Parts: sequence; C-alpha cells; structure tokens
Amino acid sequence: MPYIVMNNFQVALEQTELFEERWRRRRSYLQGNPGFESFQLLRGDNRDGHVHYVSHSTWVSQDAFEAWTKSENFVQAHRGEPLPKGMVTGPPHLECFEVVLQEA
Repeated sequence: MPYIVMNNFQVALEQTELFEERWRRRRSYLQGNPGFESFQLLRGDNRDGHVHYVSHSTWVSQDAFEAWTKSENFVQAHRGEPLPKGMVTGPPHLECFEVVLQEA
C-alpha cells in the first residue's frame, strides 16, 4: 500500500503569494526517484493571520521514501535558499502515513 508524507507549514497571510511562487519555481528532484508517485502543494484556510500549507507526496512504500531521504536528490532538493524571516511560524511539521485502506 502507498506511503503518504506531509510537511505542514503555517505561512503569514501577507507572504502566501511569495511562498507559493517559491514552490512553483523550485526544482523538487522527485521525478525519477524509485517509488515516487506524486506530489501536491495544498493550501488550507486562513486562521489568525496564517495560512496552512501542506506539501503532500505519495510513495509506493515507506522504504522508497526513506531511500529518497538518504539520496543525493534529497540533499539537492533541500539545498535552496532559506525562507525569509517571518514567512513561516516555526519549522515545518512532518507527518507520515501508511495507507491501510484505499478506494478509487
């Protein structure tokens, strides 16, 4: 069953356009990695002046995701310039899930 990886970000409301543009223009280094299936950047609601974003990737297995985290592609994907001060409140929060039921 697939493995879902989500990084959660709280982005200052006035920084959302810049945050999204950074994701649009960055090179992800995901394509071509064994076991990678898909990626989405999700935008949630505005709450208390912050917008919840989730980077959501799907992998064929936990092993495939963990192999990517040990790869040179992972290093390259995370080598970019740091986010501007005040864009996000705190570091991203990582959540990983093993799919136990799936319907299409």
